Amino acid sequence: MIDVLGLGATAVDHLIYVPSYPPPNVKSHVLRSERQCGGLTATALVAASRLGVSCAYAGMLGHDEASQFVTEALRREGIDLSHLVVCEDAGPIRSVIIVGTDRGTRNVFPEHPLRCGAHPDLPPAEVIRDARVLLVDHVGIAGMLRAARIAREFGIPVVSDVERDLPGCYELLALVDHVVMSWEFAQTLTGANSPQEATLRLWAAGRAVVAVTQGEEGCFFSDDGRQVHHQPAFRVQVMDTTGCGDVFHGAYCAALAMGMPTAERIRFASAVAALKATRAGGQAGAPTLSQTLQFLRGQA
Repeated sequence: MIDVLGLGATAVDHLIYVPSYPPPNVKSHVLRSERQCGGLTATALVAASRLGVSCAYAGMLGHDEASQFVTEALRREGIDLSHLVVCEDAGPIRSVIIVGTDRGTRNVFPEHPLRCGAHPDLPPAEVIRDARVLLVDHVGIAGMLRAARIAREFGIPVVSDVERDLPGCYELLALVDHVVMSWEFAQTLTGANSPQEATLRLWAAGRAVVAVTQGEEGCFFSDDGRQVHHQPAFRVQVMDTTGCGDVFHGAYCAALAMGMPTAERIRFASAVAALKATRAGGQAGAPTLSQTLQFLRGQA
């Protein structure tokens, strides 16, 4: 059985580190640059895999060099690619990410291929049925809808990493029982004036958890649609926030597959994201389970 199955976005990220993010028409010295595998789902799966759960990727990639780069990176992380869908016109998103090292912030400039993310008709339904947790994002929305419907039919938890208001987004979120969303996007969707209000507005019949993340302000969550709880962010020395949200999603999925209760799950995911923020890169900065548990033992 697969603990966490993902079908969505993969990416090849070109990270450029500068002293601070520059204003227009200004030259800025590059401190260093790197190429890494990234993407919403791919980064979440790497984070979950490092935490000790079995993960599989069953979305689309192509035959190009960028696709090969992604597959090699995922294999190195122990992610099952036996259900990968290879299509001629598919590939990963290609992103340029500029990291301002003074504040650890980043600006992302993605370029999408013709096809990426979930295939509209694959993987077979039995692959989805065999997962403990299904992670969906907004890349390949038709395939995400199909997969989420199959998962819900068989009682498999569906966790969302949706961050863009695209056609089919609301229909997909209606199938999600674990909504984990940034405050910025939650505010866009709900028009709420606070994360607490957004958490309650995102609640709907069939939900198990709604969690709204707000970076250094922590995470607001509810598992009954009535009371909103707050998990404060862990205070760390921030180096790079690239991938923190995706790592949070991966850790949440891993904790869900492990059977952790809601509050413990949110605290665990918050710790994993905090540790990632202390390290450069998205996937490269995701911690292991032992590192996370050691960090949590040191917290009050």
